[in-house]
Amino acid sequence: MQLCKIEAIIESILFTMGEAVELDKIADVIEQDKNTTKKIMNNLIDKYDSPDRGITIIEIDNAYQMCTKTEYYDYIRKVNNKAKNYVLTDVLLETLSIIAYKQPITKAEVEKIRGVSSVHCINKLIDYNLVCEKGRMDAPGRPIIFGTTQDFLRNFGFQSLKELPLIEEEKLSTIQIEAQQEVQKEFKTEEG
Repeated sequence: MQLCKIEAIIESILFTMGEAVELDKIADVIEQDKNTTKKIMNNLIDKYDSPDRGITIIEIDNAYQMCTKTEYYDYIRKVNNKAKNYVLTDVLLETLSIIAYKQPITKAEVEKIRGVSSVHCINKLIDYNLVCEKGRMDAPGRPIIFGTTQDFLRNFGFQSLKELPLIEEEKLSTIQIEAQQEVQKEFKTEEG
């Protein structure tokens, strides 16, 4: 099969699926090995990286997705009123960071780190499809464990969780103490 036909097949798959498709599945469909398929995908990514294209192909955790370039999102919103621009507050970002770095993690563990109830934050992050239930812990009460989604990776520009910036444990402790102090300040302000 010619390369241009293989690329057209891949484009049609990615366009039709609308979500990330694993490298293995693409390789099976085009009847190529994974290394060859990876090279073809990298070539396609380079082609779509051109400034005269409105779409791009991104790699997410060894899967590929065709999506709109971020600089054109406002134009899409003008056509599609359903497109939403989510706001991630500091509290949501804090909760999301804890889940991203500590996953899989239970709500109780998130709350222990934050020092406050996190039900609303976790539910909001689930609504935004940045966090999802990953199963249940094998412990009394079988609490739900949470982790990040492919949308999290996509929205923050990561191909995998391995790309999360490294944070030293000492710095994490400092951040946790500062967050608790902020919460206490807010609580005192609300009381007084």
